[in-house]
Amino acid sequence: MALAARKRLGDDVPMRRADRLFLIIHALRGRRTALPARQLADTLGVSLRTVYRDVADLQLSGVPIEGEAGVGYVLRKGSDIPPLMFTGEELEALVVGTRFVRAFAGERLAGSAQAALLKIEAVLPAELRERASHTRIFAPIWRDEQQQAFANRLDHLHACITHSRVLHLTYRDEGGKPSERDIEPLCLAFWGGAWTLGAWCRLRDGFRNFRPDRIDACSETGQRFEDHPQRNLASYLQAVHGNYSGKE
Repeated sequence: MALAARKRLGDDVPMRRADRLFLIIHALRGRRTALPARQLADTLGVSLRTVYRDVADLQLSGVPIEGEAGVGYVLRKGSDIPPLMFTGEELEALVVGTRFVRAFAGERLAGSAQAALLKIEAVLPAELRERASHTRIFAPIWRDEQQQAFANRLDHLHACITHSRVLHLTYRDEGGKPSERDIEPLCLAFWGGAWTLGAWCRLRDGFRNFRPDRIDACSETGQRFEDHPQRNLASYLQAVHGNYSGKE
């Protein structure tokens, strides 16, 4: 199972350490005999030294792994880590959510959602994995060049929100009137047909919602903004909850 998960994550992409540690634990789960370190290394596509280091770190973090280099590893008897438990409906919700993220979000978030689902599927009973693959709710991905550019823009906006980067926009309002403004991006929201970018607009000195598809140009100013209590995400959400429209 660990090898299958490794292949599905993509042999041509370097595996993240967090993914590797997860697969080591999964490979040891339920075994009655020690798993040789060499077999783990071959499965994960890493060196023996990396396996030894990873297992040592897992042991230090409290994972009950017994064994040693040259002998093999096994989870301590009676201390197996239970698998994640989901109902069929819960799992279907995760699958559908992943499909929607892949179809409508940026590439980075879509890739992360897919990787998370692979981890979940790796520890599911066979019957639940089968159900997950047969859900009838889809979000087809049909991306032409323009749609791909939009997905890349969402990635950029998401990164700027995460790192508190001030943006300079060339923006068209609903009537097509252009304007230039600096904004402090706070969040992205998907409304089932359109995305909006919630932000503090320095030109208007207030919260505004921008449509990413109406942004003609977007560049970073090189500035970062602080978490000011009067114009941070919490204040923005409070304003939205209070029926503040602030549309641009």
